[in-house]
Amino acid sequence: MKRLSLLLLGITFLFASCSEKGYDGYTKNDNGLFYKFYVQNEGATPQQRDLIELQFACTVNDTTVIIPNTVDILPCIEPLFAGDIFEGLAMMHKGDSASFIVRIDSTFHTFFNLPQMPPQFKTDDVMRFDVKVLDFYSIEVFTNNRINMMKESYPEETAQADNDLKTYLKNKGIDTEPQPAGFYYVSSSMGDGNSPKPGDTVKVHYVLRLTDGKQLESSYEVGEPIEFVLGEGRVIPGWDKGIQLMSKGEKGTLYIPFYLAYGPTGSGPIPAFSTLEFDVELVDFE
Repeated sequence: MKRLSLLLLGITFLFASCSEKGYDGYTKNDNGLFYKFYVQNEGATPQQRDLIELQFACTVNDTTVIIPNTVDILPCIEPLFAGDIFEGLAMMHKGDSASFIVRIDSTFHTFFNLPQMPPQFKTDDVMRFDVKVLDFYSIEVFTNNRINMMKESYPEETAQADNDLKTYLKNKGIDTEPQPAGFYYVSSSMGDGNSPKPGDTVKVHYVLRLTDGKQLESSYEVGEPIEFVLGEGRVIPGWDKGIQLMSKGEKGTLYIPFYLAYGPTGSGPIPAFSTLEFDVELVDFE
């Protein structure tokens, strides 16, 4: 399972002791999740597709550490099985701390994505997650914060990229305004008028070029479009935002500065601080 690691904190959680039967001090819900809150606030709880910033640990039988105390970001998703840790996270508010006892075998299979439970453990062993929710926010808020941080970290490069892109488009005879995020989109062939929204699965054909004209990739050459869930950060921000402007069957070109693409490091054949030009076709979405 992919996780977005942030930093480690040397803060020790209070690990609640459990009796063999019933788990003292815990409440059991209808799906078999045992939970105990130490701090329980009021207000909003995470919604599907939110990102949850949390401090958490996972142990078995109070002795074996599976995940040490760490700060991480996990998505709020549908439970992987009845009574799993994601069901527990969906119960929490900002600032809450709690412990959850989950099925060890199902958790190894789903959360840890292992084909079978490690042989040193048994199905009646006690797997517990100790969690404190630091914050939660939408993927869009998270993405926008990262974009703003990049701009603030590289102000000169950002100004240069914006000016160069404006000049580049002017020299190509393209007269259009940038989108609020800073990229440009120019439609060349209209679609059916129906546009995708975050959470939809889209299929997109593309050709990637640098602004010097060098072509780097083409899905047409591969023979099939790229497929991804829109608005979940699975592609660069310029794509997540840009594809939402298109309708099914539409073709156009995205001009994306580095802070909405691969940033100050680049990726593979893409140099650092690169502005990218994508010919895109929204083949389908659902």
